[in-house]
Amino acid sequence: MHLPPPLAWLVDDAGAVSGPDRLLAGLGGRLLTDGLPLAGGALTLAVPHPIVARRTWLWRAGTGAVIEALGFAGMPPPADSPPAGRDWLAALGPVHEDTAGPAMLGWAGTRPFDAAEAERLRQAARFAAAPLSALASQAGLTALLEAYLGRRSAARVQAGALRRGAGETIRAVLLCADLRDFTALSEATEPAEVIATLDAWFDRIAGAVHAFGGEVLKFMGDGLLAIFPVTGSPGEAGAARGACEAALRAVTAARAGMAHLDAARRAQGRPALPFGVALHLGEVLWGNIGAADRLDFTAIGPAVNLVSRLEGLCRPLGRPVLVSGAVAAETAVPLVPLGEHALRGIAAPCAVFTLPDA
Repeated sequence: MHLPPPLAWLVDDAGAVSGPDRLLAGLGGRLLTDGLPLAGGALTLAVPHPIVARRTWLWRAGTGAVIEALGFAGMPPPADSPPAGRDWLAALGPVHEDTAGPAMLGWAGTRPFDAAEAERLRQAARFAAAPLSALASQAGLTALLEAYLGRRSAARVQAGALRRGAGETIRAVLLCADLRDFTALSEATEPAEVIATLDAWFDRIAGAVHAFGGEVLKFMGDGLLAIFPVTGSPGEAGAARGACEAALRAVTAARAGMAHLDAARRAQGRPALPFGVALHLGEVLWGNIGAADRLDFTAIGPAVNLVSRLEGLCRPLGRPVLVSGAVAAETAVPLVPLGEHALRGIAAPCAVFTLPDA
């Protein structure tokens, strides 16, 4: 069976492309070479994600460049504008759109498409449905894994780290944070408001972690554990400095966000949300632990125990931020020494520091 080159590519090779952006660019380039008067194209997929509702890739024929636009949950497109980058396409020329399996595939022409050209685009959409379905399934799985595991952990799981006990030892700055007096607050507050309060807290602390390159490993009640992996060779001088200073910047950003939230809560007659946060640098086993049929991709090891105990020292010392000596030794950020302190279950005393304004 003889197929035009764009359709033959969709049947034989498109299933091996690495993502929807590559498929859009590959198909657009081949349709252009095959004589269609294209100015650009757009491909939209729905995404099962708590924030992002859909992803749209926009291809410009003149340069071959592809950019991505996100549509967020709670922000549907206007009823008269299908979620396929129509406005962007319309700015380039006359628009033709088709459903391609789970996707919306649209093209802008350098002139209006005639009936034969429109039929060729419809055929391309029909043949694109199968590879797009596979890419949509992969994109959906990735979005779900990243939402529940974090980007780095999701990538590890997708790369095949599925067996219990599979993991690696990494050096990382650990961040442990916890709200204060939340049990008493939750007992005196309606459940829906408790959830909204937790969401607001986690938005500030997790948002700051992600903004500075960290990853939240898990939420634990009203607390969380995050990591900032150290990059570079283990013995490289100053290799940990970047991770340590990124973690300290994340703490500063989280405190600023919480100060803004507390001001808004006080204006509404609600109590502020005091919290404690601790940082420690050490080696952790990052990988799968759990039961044979129910696993958790997380970090364990003495460093995790230490940062948890250090965070528990925030209340007795009256400080919202505590930093271990291991972190202090790797950063030029000014810190205030608070002496050495014994931590429950930790054999050696820990040198403890805090931020000048904490």
